[in-house]
Amino acid sequence: MNIPVTVLSNGIEIPSLGFGTYKVTENIAPIVTSALEVGYRHIDTAQMYGNEAEVGQAWTSFGVPREELFLTSKLDNPNHDPADARASFERTLSDLRTDYVDLFLIHWPMPNSYNGDYAATWRVLEEFYQQGRARAIGLSNFYPEHLLKLIPECEVIPHVNQVESQPYLQNRALHDFNRELGIATEAWSPLARGRAADDKVLAEIGAPYGKSASQVALRWGLERGDILFPKASTKARQEENMDLFDFKLTPADKARIAALEEGESGRSGSHPANVG
Repeated sequence: MNIPVTVLSNGIEIPSLGFGTYKVTENIAPIVTSALEVGYRHIDTAQMYGNEAEVGQAWTSFGVPREELFLTSKLDNPNHDPADARASFERTLSDLRTDYVDLFLIHWPMPNSYNGDYAATWRVLEEFYQQGRARAIGLSNFYPEHLLKLIPECEVIPHVNQVESQPYLQNRALHDFNRELGIATEAWSPLARGRAADDKVLAEIGAPYGKSASQVALRWGLERGDILFPKASTKARQEENMDLFDFKLTPADKARIAALEEGESGRSGSHPANVG
C-alpha cells in the first residue's frame, strides 16, 4: 500500500501513517515485525518506552532496507543535560541498530526542571542534525508558551511537534501555531487511548462507508494534516488502522467530529505543565 507522506520543512518525507510502540512492553519484536509485514514503514519509539532494542531487533531481522524505514525516537526526561543527551543518543542508535534516526524529538519540555533551559537541550539536537545522525529533529508536547521561549534560541526551527490530538482534545490553536512556524504536527493518542473506538457518533459516521469508529477518528486526523502512529498489538487491528485510504469525510462528518471537542476534560494523557 502506498501510504501518503508529509514533507517536512527541510524536504524530508515522513509517512503520514505510522506504527506507535508506546506501552508495547511484551512480545515487542513480534508485534513490530507484524506491523512491518502489514506494510508500516514508519515506527515511533522513545527512550522512555524501553523498547528501542526490540524495535532494532525487529526491523533488522525482518530485513527491510534501512532507507525504506522511517525511525523516530525521543529523548527521555532524565537525559536533558547536554552530556546525558549525547550519551543517551548513542545508546538509542546502538539499540535501534542504525547509525542515524530519521527523526529525534525532545519528549517533554520539562519547564520546571533543568532551570527551564530546554534551549540548551535543543542545541544538542541541532548537533545531531548537523552531523547527519538525525535527518530531522523536533519536539513533543511543546505548547505555544514553550515554543515562544525556544524559537529565538534556534538555529534550526523544529521540523515536528508531536502532541496529543484526538476528537475530544483537538488542540486547534496549537495546530495553527505549529503551522505558522512551518512545524508539522504529529498526533499521539489519536484514538484517545481507545475511547474513540466506542464512540457512537464516530460509529454512525463510519457506517455508510463500512468503517469503524476508530477508522473514522484516524481518517479525520489524516485529513486535518496530522501525522499519525496508532498502536495495535494484533495484526487484525494493525490492518484495520491502515485501511483508511478508500473513503473521505464530508464537511458534515467533520462538523459532527468538531462538536466532540471537550477541551481539557477530553485530555487522555498528561498536560506538559504537569510533567517535570
